[in-house]
Amino acid sequence: MIGFDYGTSNCAVGVMSNGQPKILSLGENGRFTPSTLYSPSRDIITHWLYQRLSEAEQADFKLKRALPLQRSQNIIRELKLDGISPELSFGQAALDNYLDEPEEGYYIKSPKSFLGASGLVESQINLFEDIVAAMMSNIKTLSENAEQREITKAVIGRPINFQGLKGEESNRQAINVLTNAAKRIGFKEVEFQFEPVAAGFEYEASLTQETKVLVVDIGGGTTDCSMLLMGPEFKESTDRTAHLLAHSGVRIGGNDFDIQLALKGIMPNLGMNSLLKTGKPMPINSFSQAVAINNVNEQTEFYSQANRRFLEQLKRDSAEPDVFERLLTVHDHKLSYCLVNGAEQAKIGLTTSELQNIDLAVLDEHLNVEVSRQLMLESSLSQLKQISQMMENAVLQAGCKPDVIFVTGGTAKSPVLNEYLKAQMPDIPLVIGDHFGSVTVGLARWANRIFA
Repeated sequence: MIGFDYGTSNCAVGVMSNGQPKILSLGENGRFTPSTLYSPSRDIITHWLYQRLSEAEQADFKLKRALPLQRSQNIIRELKLDGISPELSFGQAALDNYLDEPEEGYYIKSPKSFLGASGLVESQINLFEDIVAAMMSNIKTLSENAEQREITKAVIGRPINFQGLKGEESNRQAINVLTNAAKRIGFKEVEFQFEPVAAGFEYEASLTQETKVLVVDIGGGTTDCSMLLMGPEFKESTDRTAHLLAHSGVRIGGNDFDIQLALKGIMPNLGMNSLLKTGKPMPINSFSQAVAINNVNEQTEFYSQANRRFLEQLKRDSAEPDVFERLLTVHDHKLSYCLVNGAEQAKIGLTTSELQNIDLAVLDEHLNVEVSRQLMLESSLSQLKQISQMMENAVLQAGCKPDVIFVTGGTAKSPVLNEYLKAQMPDIPLVIGDHFGSVTVGLARWANRIFA
């Protein structure tokens, strides 16, 4: 049995060993595997899964995925003629393959961000289910290799609300995709636990008395908040309903900070703040779409041929056409993920330094930009205010103040974010947890409790 943190930014697996949780090492990626997938072609993903099913499962799967499976046969033949492997890659290897040739293949980062999206047709939901199943299959195999035994039971972490506009309908859609994917690749028993609650379980293990804990889990795609009544007398309980005093969540996470930093830090160098020949400001919608990697509709619109023609017209109308040409380069070479990855690496660098450079040689040989903590604060202020409001809502919902605020998640490492959160409730102690591991080990504890 495992605790499975299928995260927006990273995937991790926790197990209990000698009464204590540990995070498994997942091959060359170590304990945290980036939530990324690269395929030579989109339809190869479905074929890759089909090959790994039993004969009985293949028959049913073939009925549901007939068209992509048929297309994949032709694509595989073409790839072999070109000497290209039809295999998928995951984690850092997937990112490396994408960065080598951004305009080739099919790359996806953070598919969890799309699972609650509204307006998806059946074929899109099927594709996301296949993507999730492929990624889960890879993690399951690596976990079983690490443990040298079959794994059939999993508690999977989930946000309070998935990214989506339809509330509980979006949540149900996302949970169905995750459940179907997990069952298909061999998990016989699957349960879910709120990610901030799981993070709270890990903090609870250190408590010696009853404590009201406001857990703030800043994930890759969502930020969730839970007010929990915790303490040593509750640790063995399998029903914590009465101890969950409040839940709140917003569809803002580390990816959004990366996107905003890319928009404010990079896009001015592509013409975002320039003028048209008429003296009017340049329309900014295309610049926003270019970096909106967590929005299927926006990315589809940006990379459409109609938008390519629109960008050509904007270039002709631009007072600085040579600068605007860089946005056309993003479109033609599918560089959205490349730009946001540059912003993400800069965000990480700003954890330990005041300034960071972003190399943009993919757009222009000698182009690089400098970003600062101050720019990160300014670009993310709207998102930070929403997180602050979410914390206040959880406190109001609970009807009591917390004794401590426990913050976890990768973005929680940022001094920009830490200082902002401390300023919101300055009279309450703020504890920073294991930035990546709190949810994973908390899920492992819960899996051990409910499956034992």
